[in-house]
Amino acid sequence: MFVDHVRIFAKAGDGGPGSSSFRRESFVPRGGPDGGDGGGGGSIILRADHHTDSLVSLFYEPQVRARDGGRGRGKQMSGKSSPSRTVPVPPGTMVFRLPPGETITTRAPDAEADPASQDSAPPVVTEGLELVADLAQVGQEFVLCKGGDGGRGNVHFKSSRNQAPTRADPGYPGEEGYFYLELRKIADAGLVGYPNAGKSTLLSKLSAAKPKVAAYPFTTLHPMVGIVEFEGTYQRTTLADIPGLIEGAHRNVGLGHEFLRHIMRCRLLLFVLDMAGSEGRQPLEDLASLRRELSLYNRQLSERPWMVVANKMDLPEAAENLALLRERYPKIATASISAQEGTGLDALRLHLQEQLVSGT
Repeated sequence: MFVDHVRIFAKAGDGGPGSSSFRRESFVPRGGPDGGDGGGGGSIILRADHHTDSLVSLFYEPQVRARDGGRGRGKQMSGKSSPSRTVPVPPGTMVFRLPPGETITTRAPDAEADPASQDSAPPVVTEGLELVADLAQVGQEFVLCKGGDGGRGNVHFKSSRNQAPTRADPGYPGEEGYFYLELRKIADAGLVGYPNAGKSTLLSKLSAAKPKVAAYPFTTLHPMVGIVEFEGTYQRTTLADIPGLIEGAHRNVGLGHEFLRHIMRCRLLLFVLDMAGSEGRQPLEDLASLRRELSLYNRQLSERPWMVVANKMDLPEAAENLALLRERYPKIATASISAQEGTGLDALRLHLQEQLVSGT
């Protein structure tokens, strides 16, 4: 099960209360106060872990709590501090703080997901929310909620005017809050295209990734990332297969927002087009529609570097469409390939190397 957005409630541990105790031993008159301090509560820490690729663990545990600190005892013995609780999340996880009461838009007007089902609940509209962390690097940590400090024992309140204080502080509460975690896949380049355009086949030929490939729409249900290695060098780049978009994706039609968020981190967009016009499609219209959907979702995407991957060039109908494409977009880089036959991939690798590796 792949989960890339989830709402959680996090509560750090409370500090343990201090002790109000007095020393009582034989032959020791006026022993005085000896209450120890309470232990600190455990914090909740998020860590970007390269072994984690989904937020599914938080989906099944939406309430994350750390342990409270131990209470102080006599003889100035401090309570035991609770260890921090570290929660692994995939690299690329963004953490937003939800406002009290959570009166925010959780789905687009056209979405048909059942709001009673968290599994099908669409992502939160993050505009206007406070971004508290962006865990983009492996090993990066963020203290989501800090544990409370332990209370002071009565030994701290002894003075010349108060030789036998009974006061002891209670433990201080740990931080808590509601948060929204959203995973945005980290990849240098993203494959964008309509269903059955050949993105998954292309990813499997360029990398060691093994996406599901079948002859029906929406075979790929979640983004996949593969590593493209360049022969003769130690250079490599990452390539993401963004599942097929449809018209109206920016309004969350179909699974629009489920897929579009993963394009945000890509430095280069590869528009994979079915140049054979399968299923009655027109490649030029598909390209214009895809560009429009990305721009309506986020204007920054329309300014991102991009190129066209003209796929299925082994079919006779593709040559004419390719000529029309180059006539319409003469300044846009175009790679003519057949992902199924494996032709044209070397030139595409070279272009990726020049754009993503050599140019950095």
